[in-house]
Amino acid sequence: MEYSTLGRTGLKVSGICVGTGLLGSQPAPYGTVTAVDTIRKVIDGPLNFIDTSNEYGSGGNSERRIGQALAEAGGCPDGFVVATKVDPVPGTKDYSGDRVRRSIDESLERLGLDQLPLVYLHDPEKIAFEEGVGPGGPLEALIDLRNQGVIRSLGVAGGPIDLEQQYLATGEFDVVISHNRYTLVDQTAEPLIRDALARGVAFINAAPFGGGMLVKGPVAAPNYCYRPASAAIIERVRRMEAICVEYSIPLAAAALQFSTRDPRVSSTIVGMSEPGRVDEILRLADVDIPEEFWHRIMPVAAAGTGELDKE
Repeated sequence: MEYSTLGRTGLKVSGICVGTGLLGSQPAPYGTVTAVDTIRKVIDGPLNFIDTSNEYGSGGNSERRIGQALAEAGGCPDGFVVATKVDPVPGTKDYSGDRVRRSIDESLERLGLDQLPLVYLHDPEKIAFEEGVGPGGPLEALIDLRNQGVIRSLGVAGGPIDLEQQYLATGEFDVVISHNRYTLVDQTAEPLIRDALARGVAFINAAPFGGGMLVKGPVAAPNYCYRPASAAIIERVRRMEAICVEYSIPLAAAALQFSTRDPRVSSTIVGMSEPGRVDEILRLADVDIPEEFWHRIMPVAAAGTGELDKE
């Protein structure tokens, strides 16, 4: 596993980050045991970077189960990075500064940490940019919490590329996450990647499998980024599948390594909700893929339409 310094944060992280969006979704007690076992397996392995959020899992179960695993391991290991996100009050549009402070308090309590090494403003598209950066808004609160030392570094994690660029232009963010927009299917995050690098901001790529299509193929998984895929996307993935078969390379390995092999990507977030998934992802990351394969598949990938942000 390769490690890199996360932009100007000083945090050293693995090239694969453990996504925990589903970690809190399974009901207790089985779901709790499985989640804790997953995080314990991560702690014992080569990955040192976990991504969660205040809203993942009912009642913050993702954070709570991560916190339980850390407690059972004797605390957060040295060099282990747990990043979380602030979110509005569930079921409301309350993204005020006061809500952000409560969100941080909840995360600290659930995770059992005294300081959060990295916190993202999550899905800023839920409110207008002016509201996000204005007085009494979430950014003001995050900056204040950073100044107090409660938060070490700030990030922004969202969908629309142009909105994320607006937030980077404030100069307050150290890390940016984009999801589903830098994959074998769609590369509309390119302007954001270039912008981030020019500003010294680390770029993290989430959802390299597009929600499953780039693991199971378009027949078994016809959706991309939580919606039915277009005919153009399905045809491109079919062409990619054919190239993968020719080289005996799993489509999922190509999809993962498309992201991990790019030196501009500091880390790639992959969802892991059971212990076996950790081993599976590490195997995909270790598949030997020749350069000739990339010369064949990249022209197909480069036809990405950018249709996700056209709606």
